[in-house]
Amino acid sequence: MKSLKIPILLFSVLFFFSCGEKESVFDGKVNISGKISNAGEGKLILSKYLDDRAEVVDTIKLNSNGKFDYELSLDGPSFYELNILDKKSVRLALYDEDIDISYDAADDSSYKVSGSEDSKHLQKVDELAQAYQDEINNLNSAYYEAMTNKDQAAIKEIQTKAMDLEGAHAEKVKAAINEMDGSFASLAALGMLNFKNDFLFVDELVEQLNERYPNTKMITSLKSQLDDMRLLSIGQEAPEISLPNPEGELVNLSDLRGKYVLIDFWAAWCKPCREENPNVVRLYNKYNESGFEVFGVSLDRTKDAWVKAIEEDGLTWTHVSDLQYFNSAAAAIYQINAIPATYLIDPEGIIVSKDLRGTSLEKKLEEIFE
Repeated sequence: MKSLKIPILLFSVLFFFSCGEKESVFDGKVNISGKISNAGEGKLILSKYLDDRAEVVDTIKLNSNGKFDYELSLDGPSFYELNILDKKSVRLALYDEDIDISYDAADDSSYKVSGSEDSKHLQKVDELAQAYQDEINNLNSAYYEAMTNKDQAAIKEIQTKAMDLEGAHAEKVKAAINEMDGSFASLAALGMLNFKNDFLFVDELVEQLNERYPNTKMITSLKSQLDDMRLLSIGQEAPEISLPNPEGELVNLSDLRGKYVLIDFWAAWCKPCREENPNVVRLYNKYNESGFEVFGVSLDRTKDAWVKAIEEDGLTWTHVSDLQYFNSAAAAIYQINAIPATYLIDPEGIIVSKDLRGTSLEKKLEEIFE
């Protein structure tokens, strides 16, 4: 069975990018040197990130004074991990600048890097990610406490805080990227952005990085991913959906042109979808007369289950389905691989937002209609 995208808490500006001029020329060699104080008998292990895993490249020896000097051969900008004495692991962004590292094994906060501007940027990315994770952990603790106490008011407040935190974090990430002056280290920061919501920002960044670092596998892969997403990005016209309703009549998404429409991919068997339905019903009843519609696309397998869920949940809006589960023609067009999933389109049929539900959907509709 397909896994569900469970909306418990977490996660969800066109920017003008300017590549700075760098005088250094890539010669395929980078020197990694430095000093580790209080090292004892420890060693350094250098690994290279390959897709989603790290592969050991070499073990770097320290001399009697804790100093080391190592020449690394590389074929382009790459991310590495340096394990220091099994006490600390740090990420490095290496390309055309040598790097010098200092660390006192008796003081975990003593780690410093100089020389490689890319690695300095990467260090800031990691610090930003850790700070965000700490905030998320605090919210998660509060959330589970509220769930245990069945405190619905607290749950809603925490969900709102999580959504606000995500938005604020995304702005911090984009600001940090803007300060990187075209460094490929910005690729590491992209993992903290929602590509659907920040498509234009990410697309512009990747285009600029591709010009600066041509034929780089990481960037080429991202370009391919973004090309697949382009037709469904915010600002694009929503692809047509033509499927039968429960009565067997063919219904088109474009039939609702002239109104704001929430395309809601759901199913009777999807518990998070069913839990979200009361919220959508409430907002539909509130804004329908103002021009808000819902276009429900079911990924059910049987008509009986589909129709029963519509009746049980009081879903009075337009419904369509070809009863093909995730093989649905609409799911393929909209690249749906988990539900619930939503697209909000404007009266002209243009995509204006994605993955709205709960408080995020309520806020967006308030913004539009109030």
